[in-house]
Amino acid sequence: MVRHVGGKSGGFVLLAVTLVCVMQMFPRFSPQAPGLAMVNGGEDSSFMTKVVGAAAQGATAATVAAILSAVTEPIVNRLLVKRMTFAQASAEITFSLVSNFFLTTFPTNMLKFPVFEVINMALSFTSLSGSLRGIVNGWLFCTIMLPVTNYRFRKSMGWEVNAALLYQAYIPTVARDIIYGWGRGMMAGIVNSTLAPETFAQKAGAFGLTIFAACIISSPGNEWRGYTLQPPDRKLPFFEYFKPVNYMRSTGVGATIMGIALSVGMLATPYAEMLFAYLKENKMVAVGLLVAAFAAVGMLKKK
Repeated sequence: MVRHVGGKSGGFVLLAVTLVCVMQMFPRFSPQAPGLAMVNGGEDSSFMTKVVGAAAQGATAATVAAILSAVTEPIVNRLLVKRMTFAQASAEITFSLVSNFFLTTFPTNMLKFPVFEVINMALSFTSLSGSLRGIVNGWLFCTIMLPVTNYRFRKSMGWEVNAALLYQAYIPTVARDIIYGWGRGMMAGIVNSTLAPETFAQKAGAFGLTIFAACIISSPGNEWRGYTLQPPDRKLPFFEYFKPVNYMRSTGVGATIMGIALSVGMLATPYAEMLFAYLKENKMVAVGLLVAAFAAVGMLKKK
């Protein structure tokens, strides 16, 4: 039974990724479409044009991140909330869980990435300083997207989704996101000025190091969020939850996973963009890929 569910959901993952590839062929969905592409910042560019352009960017990155998050988030959340060891958390991760969770990470990324870009673009029209802009960005993004974040969290843990809990842990989450946004901006400057990366691979490594440092800086807020999200019937006492060994394991492993995942995502995104560009130029190959995906899903359903 488990094998059947895993195969079926794995087929949906294959189909979802294939659909994204095929959608890149059409101007309406392509991030390079006229009017929706990256805006060059000319004098005649309006605020709304830039906002719409920002919303259209990042579809490829969101897809790559969704695939990576489907594997990493269930592990990180178990370290954070259940206080498991890495071995215990990874032992609970199955193909069925990952493939089913991809069906959550993919659509939620398609919401979260554009919203973040729109907020970032809108704030660029203000006179706020970089650090203050990061604080406002973190507050706005958390306030708007917390229901999506908590929905995704509960799905990664295999818990029931309760609408009344979609704004659970608002204060610790907004504190974490504000500190993370500020810390990421600060560490990006420090890391880039210290390492002076030149090649794309070096820049991806510096980006991963920046993410790792920002996760460490914002970890008190993240630990507070994890403590708040514990189920009442399985809630650990305060001093047991915040044992130094638990904090170091959760923060260290979680920050490492996030840094590596986003660094790999940065490295993988150009290749995904090349694939989408190839499929756009070779529509018959894209259609054939879509047909093959549908056939694969059909075969998996029969098993």
